Amino acid sequence: MKILMVNKFLYPNGGSETYIFKLGEEFVRLGHKVEYFGMEHIGRIVGNRAESYTGTLDFHTGKLEKLLYPFKIIYSTEARHKIRKVLEDFMPDVVHLNNFNFQLTPSIIYEIRAYDKKRGKKTALIYTAHDYQWICPNHMFRIPAQGELCMRCAEGKYLNCAKYRCIHNSRAKSILGSVEGSIYYLLKTYQKIDKIICPSEFMNRALSRNRILKGNTVTLHNFIDAVPDKSPAEKKDYVLYLGRYAEEKGVRTLAEVCRELPDIPFLFAGSGPLKEELAACPNISEKGFLSGGELTQIIREARFMVFPSEWYENCPFSVMEAQMYGTPVLAADIGGTPELLQNGVTGELFASGNKADLKEKIRILWENKELCQKYAKNCRNITFDTLAEYAKKLIKIYGQELKSC
Repeated sequence: MKILMVNKFLYPNGGSETYIFKLGEEFVRLGHKVEYFGMEHIGRIVGNRAESYTGTLDFHTGKLEKLLYPFKIIYSTEARHKIRKVLEDFMPDVVHLNNFNFQLTPSIIYEIRAYDKKRGKKTALIYTAHDYQWICPNHMFRIPAQGELCMRCAEGKYLNCAKYRCIHNSRAKSILGSVEGSIYYLLKTYQKIDKIICPSEFMNRALSRNRILKGNTVTLHNFIDAVPDKSPAEKKDYVLYLGRYAEEKGVRTLAEVCRELPDIPFLFAGSGPLKEELAACPNISEKGFLSGGELTQIIREARFMVFPSEWYENCPFSVMEAQMYGTPVLAADIGGTPELLQNGVTGELFASGNKADLKEKIRILWENKELCQKYAKNCRNITFDTLAEYAKKLIKIYGQELKSC
């Protein structure tokens, strides 16, 4: 099978890039042919035989470029032209779209279907929804300036993005988001996709609120690398927070709770705009961004981990990873997170944004070491799809869509 992976970035940049790189490697291991399409970049690590990529969009250029910028992020003739070269050279059976809005734009969907018409054979067109972009122009279901959770655009009412300045609190950028969402909703562009992969049931339900997308989704939780050592670790006396130091991650609320629990030591590993606020709390030990063995060790040795997010997380890897390493999780009951842990078995849930509930749950878990040990033991029995298992499921979906073409 020939598989073309499409993503705006073709260098290590975030979750969607890790996803396409690891999947691509596994597909090749299984005997399939894989190529990639996206933007050219000095750090690009994958590509295509045709050596065809789009340029990098840069708003900080000449006056003409700034004038054309709004049109380029809605529809890209360059992206259509460049992906056409790859399609004609590689002739893929499957095109798997990932993050492409604004940089590559949905114009590539029209080019793929035009290519199908030209050759008289349909390509299976798959999309993995890494965020809520198609039903929320700022992709977070959250009004940043107000900190309010919001689903006003989910059913196609994209003008709300401009009304509430949802993109960087900018009227101009939010208008562009409204225009982009409205155009492709009215044109029913996304109905040209054969199957939408949702990494959580929450994502599936959210996308299904939109009549253009309803009935075309399937849930497939993200994969996790196999954990080489699941033997119990000697737990140390600290509560762990792992991730970005940002308000939507619930870090400000957690920091306030930390200050009210001065007898409990907290360890924070990550980075972000709220870093200075953490420094003001004496019982928080801030370690910065960690990786590799050092990161694994602090996860394995934590009494438990807190995941206090205040937005609709999709399928957070850190929640999966902590349990795989035998560390219970106290997580906010929001988005796709509750699907990843067994409440009262491998961890517990608290009401997202509720400081009193979070404080009480932390205190109870900290003072009940036997309960944490029970949860930690239960974590060793939890399983998520490995990369190999996930890839096989995806290949099965590809095959089903090719049969229906």
